[in-house]
Amino acid sequence: MAGGGTRNWRLVRADTDAVPPSARRFMARARERRLRAAMPWLTGAGVLLLAGGLAWVVYGTSLFGVREVRVVGAQVLTADQVRAAAAVEPDRPLARVDLDAVAAAVRGLPPVDRVLVTRSWPSTVEIQLVERTPVAAVPAGEQFLLIDDEGVPFRAVATPKGLPLARVATPGRNDENTGSALTVLAALSDELREQLVAISVASPVQIRLELRKGRVVIWGDDTASKQKSIVATALLREKGDEIDVSAPSVVTIR
Repeated sequence: MAGGGTRNWRLVRADTDAVPPSARRFMARARERRLRAAMPWLTGAGVLLLAGGLAWVVYGTSLFGVREVRVVGAQVLTADQVRAAAAVEPDRPLARVDLDAVAAAVRGLPPVDRVLVTRSWPSTVEIQLVERTPVAAVPAGEQFLLIDDEGVPFRAVATPKGLPLARVATPGRNDENTGSALTVLAALSDELREQLVAISVASPVQIRLELRKGRVVIWGDDTASKQKSIVATALLREKGDEIDVSAPSVVTIR
């Protein structure tokens, strides 16, 4: 080049009309393919972010924390006694409350027979319980221990209203004498039950019923209790203060 000069180069944006339509369509389709290929990944990432955020809100913050512990079914116990045993931490994320642990703690209260603990969103733990039903009262000093149909002592009272006495030395679920008393009580007819004052079990083979007006039924052991109940009920109309049905096929009345 004459004069030894240098050339000056410039970048010039090409007009879109300079790009052939076929090339533009090719590039557009390429962009669409890239977008379609990336879409599942973008969607998955969005879902994961959303799920992570929700999990953090539910499990890691007090936004859905415990605001109320609702107690249903308490009669002998007060709601406050149940809440104290449950020991649910206020504002603890509801999703992180250990329902089994709460149920086990409440079940440890003597009057509780069955318990169900559930979550009630957004902020309530609900404790539904069924208390034990007394079937007899065991004299214990100046008080009486109420026992249920499994022999579990669960409450001390001053007066056993409407309940027969069970004279057993050591009331309990695994006590043999208590078990015999419950077997006999479950077999009694309505008429016998109405007249029953107390059942005395000195041993599993020395069971006796104390009825009104000082009458006594010698029961023997707890075998054939249904048959003994039928025989004793029929003999209530007979005279005599002592009815012996320990051998129900050979009955004596004195």
